[in-house]
Amino acid sequence: MSDTAVTGVVPFPGDFRIEEIATNATTLHVRTGGQGPAVVLLHGYGETGDMWGAMAAALAPRHTVVVPDLRGMGLSAKPPAGFDKKTQAADVAGVLDALKIEAAALVTHDIGNMVGFAFAALYRDRVTKFALIDAPLPGVGPWEEILKNPLLWHFRFGGPDMERLVEGRERIYLDRFWNEFSADPSHFTEAARAHYAALYALPGAMHSGFAQFAAFDQDAQDNRAFLAAGKLTVPVLALGGEKSFGLAMAEVMAFAATDVRGGVVPGSGHWIMEENPAATIALVQAFLDES
Repeated sequence: MSDTAVTGVVPFPGDFRIEEIATNATTLHVRTGGQGPAVVLLHGYGETGDMWGAMAAALAPRHTVVVPDLRGMGLSAKPPAGFDKKTQAADVAGVLDALKIEAAALVTHDIGNMVGFAFAALYRDRVTKFALIDAPLPGVGPWEEILKNPLLWHFRFGGPDMERLVEGRERIYLDRFWNEFSADPSHFTEAARAHYAALYALPGAMHSGFAQFAAFDQDAQDNRAFLAAGKLTVPVLALGGEKSFGLAMAEVMAFAATDVRGGVVPGSGHWIMEENPAATIALVQAFLDES
């Protein structure tokens, strides 16, 4: 599954490097390219770093772009544990160390928001700007109310029996998210669905996915401790899909950062890079390019 010729997703520019970087007792699959101030793009559940192909191409002329697959997901290694976001933040720190990058902006989506927030809280001097897109943070702001939404049943769905139930049926499971969290499910193409379903059918991938959610209680505890040490002071852009979190993203982040602006990806549900990539890229570029 070459990053430069994947089916159903926008490929990364041909001059991007692809490497496996050992970090924090695991190995991450990482794409790197471009030139200029660094930007790290972190994906969420139901996708991999492949989701960022169009964003990476747009940012590369003025930024060094780093796109890992999170531990256990995509083509990264599938360790049995370590899916709390504090541990995964250390994964990202190790990638940056290996690439000799001292500081970077973060652009994150879904579970990537949670890993990015842990990184920004732990390594405050290594983050220049932070754009979070369409997912809440465990333990932050209205988290307990958000958990009551019946669409988020999957947060508590997991364990070995659930892994056996979805084995060989990964596409059925994932279609629920791609359909229910879209403004228009047709924008998440059949080719993209087949591509990601194949990645989530790799050995250990569904275990890792369930473990991402199972760690939320620990993540909430860690996030509360981070905030007790002080809100983030880095500039934050909180984006939500118009048919998803919308401006509620900014309301959530106001509990976690002092310099927050909100924005909406028009006509989009949760899957912003499938539903309205042009608007998403424009919003992120404008934020990153501000002095």
